[in-house]
Amino acid sequence: MYAIVETGGKQYRVKPGDTIAVERVAGDPGEVLDLGRVLLVAGNGDDGTRVGSPGVDGAVVRAEVLEHGRGEKIVVFRYKSKVRYRRKTGHRQALTRLKITDILLDGKSSAEAVSERAPVTAEPEMPVTTDPEMPVNTETEMPPSAGESGPVPVEAAQAEA
Repeated sequence: MYAIVETGGKQYRVKPGDTIAVERVAGDPGEVLDLGRVLLVAGNGDDGTRVGSPGVDGAVVRAEVLEHGRGEKIVVFRYKSKVRYRRKTGHRQALTRLKITDILLDGKSSAEAVSERAPVTAEPEMPVTTDPEMPVNTETEMPPSAGESGPVPVEAAQAEA
């Protein structure tokens, strides 16, 4: 299950377990926050997609504050030609790193919905076998047609000369 949430004027596609960096949010590290502006909830398999106008009623994304920090420095250079006007300043955006713990839809956790479904068994991978009839270049471990295409490697060109 995933959701699209809006915080700090930006939209993020999140699912439980994701870590996102958003604009500074009030809260101490370790504190659990509820992001209430959920624009879309989808991927739960039962109800399909729920799109809000503007937000989905009864949908909340629960997140844990991991840390507060600052983003990368952005250089702002103002310049006017012919008048010797140059100003160089910088900016670092204040950010909060959040770990998405759960998506609540009408008070029900998305983790419960996942556990109710039957576990999906992965299909065993087919072993890769080489065809004995197809010649293989032992130097590059590629079929001759793949080894012949493209430029000649430098070592091979020097050995032939």
